[in-house]
Amino acid sequence: MNRRLIGCGLGLLVLASVTACGERTSGSGSAQTLPTTTPTSSSTAPSPATPTEGNSGAVVPAVKRCDSTVLKGEVAPTDAGAGNRYGKFVVTNSATMPCTLSGYSGFQLENATGAVPTKLERKADPGPVQMTLAPGGKASANLHWGVVPSGDEPVEGPCQPEPSKAAAIPPDETAPLTVPWTLGPVCSGGRIEISAFYAS
Repeated sequence: MNRRLIGCGLGLLVLASVTACGERTSGSGSAQTLPTTTPTSSSTAPSPATPTEGNSGAVVPAVKRCDSTVLKGEVAPTDAGAGNRYGKFVVTNSATMPCTLSGYSGFQLENATGAVPTKLERKADPGPVQMTLAPGGKASANLHWGVVPSGDEPVEGPCQPEPSKAAAIPPDETAPLTVPWTLGPVCSGGRIEISAFYAS
């Protein structure tokens, strides 16, 4: 009789162990089946937002500054008289995309042997204004210089070495573009007054 009780006790013990591994007993006595798979998280990192313009959904491209790789330049004379010369430094956006321009250009006279004396003086009228040049768009800067020798410059022959070109650096850039100069020597040590760029 003792063997029967022990066997029965062992059977109940084994049955209890199996039940604990497969079921969870709630406080009310009802059985709840454990999940057989691990739930996966439905949250994922959001994709970066794409810049759009208005409600059209079109991507807004960044507008770059106009630099020497896209600008083509020329110096055009506009007036002359009483030892003074006037002209315009005109740049054209040769790219297929718009670019921005604002401020003063650098301007260094040169010839075949190197730099020619140049003293650039900025004029406040017109002053800097932010503009966007469309493809083919133009901007100009006014130029003024003298052709009458001053100081110890020679009165016979050229007052300064004659330039054949100019290295012009667009505003906020470092690389110049080269433009022809066919307007003769610039006296007073190469003094040139230049305005800021304006739309033209």
